[in-house]
Amino acid sequence: MRKYLDIDLGTQSIDQRELHGREIAEAGRYLIARTLLDQGIASIDPMSPDNPLIFSAGPFAGTNFSNANRLSVGCKSPLTGGIKEANSGGTFAFAMGQLEIAGLTLHGASDDWVVIRIPKEGAITFEDASPYMGLGNFDCARKLHEVYGDKTSLALCGPVGEYLGLMAGIAFSDTDNRPSRLAARGGVGAVMGAKNVKAIVIDKHKMPPVHDRKKVMDAVKEYGKKLNETPAIKVFETTGTAVVADLTNTLGALPVNNFSSGQLTTADQGPLKMGGDYIRELNSSRGGEIAHACMPGCLIKCSNVYVDDTGRELVSPLEYETIGLLGTNCGLTEPDDVARLNEIANDLGVDSIELGATIAVAMEAGEGNFGDTIFMSSCMDDIRAGNERGRMLAAGTARAGKALNVARIPVIKGQAISAYDPRIIEVTGISMMTTAQGADHTAGNNPSYKCQDKSIEELSTESFKMQVNSAVADSFGLCVFGRSVTDDNLELIANGINDAHNCDIDPSFILKVGVETLRLESEFNRQAGFTDADDELPDFFYEEELPPTNAKARLKGREVRAHLEGLINAGASV
Repeated sequence: MRKYLDIDLGTQSIDQRELHGREIAEAGRYLIARTLLDQGIASIDPMSPDNPLIFSAGPFAGTNFSNANRLSVGCKSPLTGGIKEANSGGTFAFAMGQLEIAGLTLHGASDDWVVIRIPKEGAITFEDASPYMGLGNFDCARKLHEVYGDKTSLALCGPVGEYLGLMAGIAFSDTDNRPSRLAARGGVGAVMGAKNVKAIVIDKHKMPPVHDRKKVMDAVKEYGKKLNETPAIKVFETTGTAVVADLTNTLGALPVNNFSSGQLTTADQGPLKMGGDYIRELNSSRGGEIAHACMPGCLIKCSNVYVDDTGRELVSPLEYETIGLLGTNCGLTEPDDVARLNEIANDLGVDSIELGATIAVAMEAGEGNFGDTIFMSSCMDDIRAGNERGRMLAAGTARAGKALNVARIPVIKGQAISAYDPRIIEVTGISMMTTAQGADHTAGNNPSYKCQDKSIEELSTESFKMQVNSAVADSFGLCVFGRSVTDDNLELIANGINDAHNCDIDPSFILKVGVETLRLESEFNRQAGFTDADDELPDFFYEEELPPTNAKARLKGREVRAHLEGLINAGASV
């Protein structure tokens, strides 16, 4: 049994219901899509109290099942106007599982700013948030832990979310209580701010009861064994996600200077300073951690703790998407510069992808020069202050680009494109074009797939496969980096869920959840007013050649949408 909490913020009342069996498995991104569609949320104002904010943990939450303590946060996105599931690591889903909570939904809005306290024993309370208002996430977390202790996990609305900035995410505690794991995309932090919820503080406790503990632990061991035997997993453990920069730079698909180039070169043609190998060696030589788990039990450990040349911690983690968007896309060439700005972004609680794309658009407009870290810091100072310029930037890439009268604005459905140029990495490009989530690589990423000799139909088929696999991972609380094991071992996952919750699902159920999630999300966006035109790439991707390959985009929204819809409809009977 697991509990689901419906929290009415206006009345400060809680409706608690029990979930059993496969209800517990129908979680995460799938649950968000089904709930938002069933409740008719597509037509409402996303900043109104009627927009529910959903927190959903997977069926293994609270256990040490490797990379199975991810958290899904969902609502109607105020950034895109469509559906949004923002995914995060950290300890919050782990704590939810330990308290036997499958999920919670925030309904309505509080009259005053509150901290929601979820203890392991006793009643949930709503406490005065005034001591924490206006604080950056690191100071806020320190004060909350002073009050509530270290054996807690936090969900934080940062200072940008307080004034409803659309690039605001929700920050969650990592395994060392840093508030640095963000459900970052789509403006979910602004929705939390609109509800006047500054923080949720939940106790950690102990592994929750499961139906057959021995069999579940056997599944944990078997999955972990398979991870340890997978070479790709070892690369992530030793080099982190920054290794992707080496790949995209080699392919000519790394975003440089607002997607105007696909490759960063150095005068001496030495190792790429913004790449995984260089960063690993530099960080290791300084005493930083090159492998760090973002959530309890994870064996992949693709995160890091990056330090400066004095050994002072700058940020944890320094990851590829931030390197690409807040780094090279803004003209930066030194990892220390990105790390310092990343630290500020985490303190603000904002999406580093959206932030980097927005600043690069401001540079494109002539507000600053590419590579100018002083200008970038000034932008972030304004975003923190919430002054006129800061609020314009905090509204995100699409709105800031329009306000600055910029022609080259790299967004799809109003959300910044991730660090994979779709002129080269076309499978991920199709995923970013067609997902209901807005441009988001996590919806279906395969940067190493050889695209240039493939037909649009072949590329769309591969994107569909990646999108289903991602929807599965996001719906069952799993990290997509474990997909090399997960995708080939669905029977192991299904049996583990059955042994944990005494249900009778099979591998086909898992795949059906993935396909159905895509269908529900597509229907939500259709009801919200999206059309095929919203799947198109910005014009400059079709018009401008990308150095050094001189490629132009060949992907057309209507064509790839037709392929994807056909596959989704066919896949519904899997």
